[in-house]
Amino acid sequence: MLQDKIKETKSLEELQELYASVFGKNGTMTARLKEMKNLDNDARAELNRENAELRELFKTRQTEIEEAVLNEMLAGQKLDVSLNSEPKNRGTLHPLTQSLKEIVAIFESMGYTLMTGPEIEDDWHNFTALNTPAYHPARDMQDTFFLENGNVMRTQTSAIQIRAMEKMGAPIKMFAIGKTYRKEMDATHAPSFGQIEGLYINKVEKNINLSVFVGTLRAFASRFFERDVEFRIRPSYFPFTDPSVEIDMKWGNKWLELLCGGMVHPNVLRNCGIDPNEYQGFAFGFGWDRLAMVKYGLNDLRAFYDGDVRWLKNSGF
Repeated sequence: MLQDKIKETKSLEELQELYASVFGKNGTMTARLKEMKNLDNDARAELNRENAELRELFKTRQTEIEEAVLNEMLAGQKLDVSLNSEPKNRGTLHPLTQSLKEIVAIFESMGYTLMTGPEIEDDWHNFTALNTPAYHPARDMQDTFFLENGNVMRTQTSAIQIRAMEKMGAPIKMFAIGKTYRKEMDATHAPSFGQIEGLYINKVEKNINLSVFVGTLRAFASRFFERDVEFRIRPSYFPFTDPSVEIDMKWGNKWLELLCGGMVHPNVLRNCGIDPNEYQGFAFGFGWDRLAMVKYGLNDLRAFYDGDVRWLKNSGF
């Protein structure tokens, strides 16, 4: 009987040949099924039952042969349970991504709303609205990647502040994250780097002044670095803030420029349709990759971008 032949097969090849002779194109069961239309109801039911039974029998025998092959193979192997298991290379978030998640969480807990904007910007949002005249050196080819149509690769995420104020007006309390592009590359600068930009505008009577600005950034830094941070505040100049300052952080036995900002220039507010006689506030910006460099004790910013797996494995991230 066919059922006995199925049970007596010794290999998968033998079983497959037998299956083809039954259910293949020219198989015996295939031929019988083609003639089913000529059978009465009882004969059809019997043929269907036989067809299902044979298929299940083939499937069962295949499982049995596969298990027998596996057991035979395992029986010939020796397993030393005292050996150490193979090491597993588990992936982790890149340190820059870890830092960014921490930064976002801190600013959101301080009441700032996260916003984003395009990386290819027009002249208005990247320069003019930020009170940067045509003769300003920030427009110089040494710093900016210009495109053929007159647009630029965003040099600063401050452009997102302009878009936010144009859309939402004042008061506003927001921060932005994104990639920026400048023609510079050394141990502490990269041609493409991540920047965090913050803006807080409110009624003049709310007295959002430079002292609040410095206190906000000191609170942020102490939370991010998980320790008290020593600041050095230096007067500076930026066309979009007045007064403007740069803030350095004590790093070992030297000072490292951390961020810059100041009180938003009245011209910037006017360019966004906000009356500077009614509103005032501050803005700031910094590179989150530089903050990560300080937090993780690196001497060269470029180590983040080299993609050296050996460094990532041994860096303790």
